[in-house]
Amino acid sequence: MNNYEYIIASLPVLSSDFRGELDCESTLDQIKEQLSSKDRSRFELLLRGFDSDSLGRDFYTAALSSADAFIKGYFLYDLCVRNCRVRYLNHRLGRPEDTDVLNILGEDYEFEDEAKVNDILAGSDILARERALDDLMWAEIDELCELQVFTADVIFAFVAKLHIVARWLKLDAETGKQLFKQLVDEIRNNKKSIE
Repeated sequence: MNNYEYIIASLPVLSSDFRGELDCESTLDQIKEQLSSKDRSRFELLLRGFDSDSLGRDFYTAALSSADAFIKGYFLYDLCVRNCRVRYLNHRLGRPEDTDVLNILGEDYEFEDEAKVNDILAGSDILARERALDDLMWAEIDELCELQVFTADVIFAFVAKLHIVARWLKLDAETGKQLFKQLVDEIRNNKKSIE
C-alpha cells in the first residue's frame, strides 16, 4: 500500500527565490522510489507521455485505457490539443484537414475547448501561444485533481506541472521561474490546508 501522504509531504520544498536550478530527474527518481509497483507502472506510462518519440497511436491507446483517472483525463486533453494543432497547421499549409491527426476518439467525440485552442493558435506571438496552451494544460491538471489531497493523481499532477515548468526554463527562464514559484506556492498552500 502506498503512503501518499508521505510522498506528497516529501515533495521538494522549493524556495520562492528560485534562480534556475531544477533537478527534474532527481525529483522524479525520488517519487518513483516511493511508489508501489502498481503505481510505478502508471508513473512510467505518465512519463512516456512527456517523451515526444513515444507519442503515437499505441501510447494514446494505452493512456486512454488506463485505470488511472488523471492519466486518462490528462492524455485525452493532450491528444485533443495536439490534434487541434495539427488541424490548424494543415489548414495553414493547405493540406487536407485530417492529415497526421490521431483519430482514435471516434467521430462523435467533441473537444469542448477546441475553440479556445484555435483562438490561441491564431495568435501571432509564438511564445505567447505556447504559454497560453500550457496555461490551458495547467488548468486542466488542476481540474483533474480538484478536491483531492492524498492520492496518486495529486502526485501525477505535480509531475505534469513539473514538466511544464522544466520546458519553460529551457524556452524562457523568466517564465519558467514564475511557473516554478506558482507550483511552489500551490504545494505550500496544500500542505498548510491539511495541517
